[in-house]
Amino acid sequence: MGTEHGTSLDPRDNRQRRTLLQVTGLNAGLFAGLIVAGLASESSALIANALDNLSDAAAYALSFFAVTRSDRWKAAAASVTGVMLLVLAVGVTVDALRRFVVGSEPLGPWMMAAAVGAAAINLWCIFLLRSQHGEDVNMRAAWTMSINDFASNFGILLAGGLVVLMGRNWPDLVVALLIALVAIIGGVRTLKDAHQTLQSSGTDSTGHRHD
Repeated sequence: MGTEHGTSLDPRDNRQRRTLLQVTGLNAGLFAGLIVAGLASESSALIANALDNLSDAAAYALSFFAVTRSDRWKAAAASVTGVMLLVLAVGVTVDALRRFVVGSEPLGPWMMAAAVGAAAINLWCIFLLRSQHGEDVNMRAAWTMSINDFASNFGILLAGGLVVLMGRNWPDLVVALLIALVAIIGGVRTLKDAHQTLQSSGTDSTGHRHD
């Protein structure tokens, strides 16, 4: 069993930390690639996806340090993840509405190419997390974010195809708003899970761990 200060990690803690470190690096790389592609192609959906991956990388890093902590620490880390998803949703919505008003010319082929690459990397993250997503609130939050990202990639792929066929920007903006909606749903779900974990851990008046 892991200790509060991480001086002795059990196999599960070691496995979780290794997985979280890997997905942190993958999502940080995805952010860098997608933000460049999004800005170059004027795609709100790609920029939204890039910011989503940035928030994911930060959340995974926070979860990495919470692995050996108590359930209350893990719930707190998951709460931060939930709040970050909600903040992301607001930012993406504002950007999409701004581009709707001032106009944009997204490049469909760039969107499609970036979406395929991002989907492959997110699928690898899901593969890494698949056997651990039910272990605690921390890993459930990580799993939720990776599933959301993978779904978003398919939305961007579809939007890129519609942009190519129609020569209009609205498919890009619609997918950006859908990414924001998915972030809201994931954020609320993660916050509820964290709240339930906090309530459960609070039933022990001595403050001992419930692991």
